[in-house]
Amino acid sequence: MSNKVMDLGARAVRSVRQPGSWLKPGLILVIFLMISGSPRPLVTVGPPERVISSNPKMGVHTRLTDEVEEWKIKRTLEMAREMGASWIIEYFPWAYVEPNRPGEGRWDHSDMVIEHAAAQGLTVVARLGFVPEWARPKETTPLFLDEEHYADFGNYVYDFVDRYQDRVDYIIIWNEPNLSLEWGYRPVDPEGYVEMLKVAYGRAKEADANVQVLAGALAPTLAPPGSEWGMNDLDYLQATYDAGAAAYFDGLAIHAYGAKFPPDEPARADGINFARAELQREVMVRNGDGHKPALITEGGWNDHPRWTRAVRPGQRIDFTLRAYEKVLAEWDWSLAFAPWVFRFPAPLRTYQDYFTFVTSDFQPKAIYLEAQQYADGG
Repeated sequence: MSNKVMDLGARAVRSVRQPGSWLKPGLILVIFLMISGSPRPLVTVGPPERVISSNPKMGVHTRLTDEVEEWKIKRTLEMAREMGASWIIEYFPWAYVEPNRPGEGRWDHSDMVIEHAAAQGLTVVARLGFVPEWARPKETTPLFLDEEHYADFGNYVYDFVDRYQDRVDYIIIWNEPNLSLEWGYRPVDPEGYVEMLKVAYGRAKEADANVQVLAGALAPTLAPPGSEWGMNDLDYLQATYDAGAAAYFDGLAIHAYGAKFPPDEPARADGINFARAELQREVMVRNGDGHKPALITEGGWNDHPRWTRAVRPGQRIDFTLRAYEKVLAEWDWSLAFAPWVFRFPAPLRTYQDYFTFVTSDFQPKAIYLEAQQYADGG
C-alpha cells in the first residue's frame, strides 16, 4: 500500500474521532477499498498441460477478446482443456494492437491469451480482422477496409504470424465477408475479398512459410441474388474461386449452424443446417481443392426457451455430441469442429447466452458436463 493511501486513511480515522464527524467507522473500510482497490490475484502460467480426449477433433470457439482479467483467461482455457477440447478459435482484432498508428504493437493481451493457451496444450486458430480508425474513412465501421489499406492489414498479418510462429499454426483472414454487415455495410464483393486475401496470404507466408492460411468462413445464408444484405454462401465461394482465390489459401474455415435440425439432416441447397458444410466442401472439390482441409470454426445449436431457431436443452446436447462424432468419423476433410461459443466475459442478456457451454462466472452447463463425459469415452 502506498504512503499516499495510508495518509488518506489516517485522515479518515482522525475525522471519525472528532466530535460531529459525519463518517461512520464502517465507512472507513469502504474508503480504504475505494482508494486501494481489491488485491489482484497472482496468476502464473503454470506447467505444460495436455488435452486428454477420445476425439482429437473436438474444439470450441472461445471469446476472450474482451476478457481483461488474466485469471479468467486462464480459467477459461483450463476449462476448455478439461472438457476435452484440443482446438480453440480466438479473435485477435487488429485495432486492439494498433489502435492509433501503424506498428504501435500493443500485444499484451494477445500474448496473454496465446501463452496460456499454449500452456494448456491447446491448438490456437487465430481469426484476424477489425480495422483501426486510422485505416478507414470516418464514420465507417471496424469491418470496413478499402483496398488503399490492404497493405496495412498485410503488415499486421505479417507481425502477428512472425510474433507467434512457434505457437500459432493457423490463421483466418476476415469473417463472413458474404454479409454486408461484415463487409463494412457495403455491397459484398468476392473479387475485393480475394484481393485482400492475396495480400494477407503473401505477407503471412513471408513471416512463416509453414503457417496455414484459412479463407474466412462464410455465413450460411439463402440470400437471393441482388440482396442488399449479402450473398448466398455457395455462390460467394464459387465467385471467389472464379476470382482466383485458390492460390491464396491453404484451407477453408466453415460455419455450420444446425438451427432446429439434427446433424444428420441431409444437406440442401435451399436450407440451412449443419450438413450444409458438405455443400461448401463440394465447391472446394469441384474447383480442384479437394486436397485442402477445412475447419468448422463456428456452429452448433442454441437452447433459448423462446428463440424460434432454438432447440430444447436435451436436443442441443444430443445434436452437439453427434456433431462431434460425425466430424470425427465421417468428415475426414475437416480438421476440427469448434462450436460457438464456450463462454462470454459477461452475460449478453440475449439469446446468444444460450449458445454457451459455461456461464460467465464459470458454472458449467449440462452440455459442458456431457461433452466432458463424451471426451472421456463415456
